Amino acid sequence: MSKPTILQQFRSFCYQNNATNLEVALEYFAVFGGMGWRVDLTKPLDELIETKVLNNYRYIHGDTTKITQSKEIHHKVLSALATGDRREHSAFKKAQTTKERGEESIDFLIEEGLLSKDISVEKPLKDHDKVSIKLNFNQPFMRFWFAVISPYYKGIKAGEYAEVKERWSQMKGEFTNLIYQQLFMELIKKSYNESNEDKIMKIGSYWDTKVEIDLLAKTKSGKFIAGACKFSKSKANKSELSKLKEKCQLAELEIESYVLFSKNKFSTELKKEKGETLQLFSLKSLGHLLLNLDENDLLVNTNKKY
Repeated sequence: MSKPTILQQFRSFCYQNNATNLEVALEYFAVFGGMGWRVDLTKPLDELIETKVLNNYRYIHGDTTKITQSKEIHHKVLSALATGDRREHSAFKKAQTTKERGEESIDFLIEEGLLSKDISVEKPLKDHDKVSIKLNFNQPFMRFWFAVISPYYKGIKAGEYAEVKERWSQMKGEFTNLIYQQLFMELIKKSYNESNEDKIMKIGSYWDTKVEIDLLAKTKSGKFIAGACKFSKSKANKSELSKLKEKCQLAELEIESYVLFSKNKFSTELKKEKGETLQLFSLKSLGHLLLNLDENDLLVNTNKKY
């Protein structure tokens, strides 16, 4: 049986928890997503992390170690992936393990359903043997757990939360970005396939040893769509499009059209560029992914409820 997609998990989360504010739902989903827990979205996120996660550390840790078999190598690799650039090679370096041991750990964690491979949509023309695969956590909560909770287990077990709270305050500003990017891909696939006969067959990111492109999609006829995400408080401007085009040239990709996502709107100058070869998507656009939510979207979870 295939794992639920990030979109299926997000729709289930929003339906179960009666989400009315998209930005709040995304922020809480990045922490609690994929577990089937009921979450009160009117309560402060930090308060929920303390009551649902920190206060239940021993129980959640026990459930997690049933999967990881309490092996230190697995915990180190998972924490390295959760806090790094998701590349396999850099995770091994961060976890201070060999390539052989690291790959064995990754294979095990994929088999157990914690991780899945993320491979560049188009194979780089140059140095492709040096380009590492990336890994995705199948459940957002597990990424949160191994990024924020697991590394500070000693203090948490002793009931001392100061260190983990400080760590979270440093990470929380950017922690949702990966979820935004993943859902942006889902939005592009959905909106493009609803209005085009030339369906998107592959979608993800592109990376080589020099360039990284947030979104790259390939249609059935072989056309490419490239995209970039901007998360800062300032509006996205024309330079975002220029940078994206430069990256595509460096990667030697022939792009048919471009898509840009901005969490905080677009400059007037960039809006003028909008047309057949450029589409702009905002936070509000992601609401399209939640149309027609009903009880059929609710995923059946067998996890213990906290």
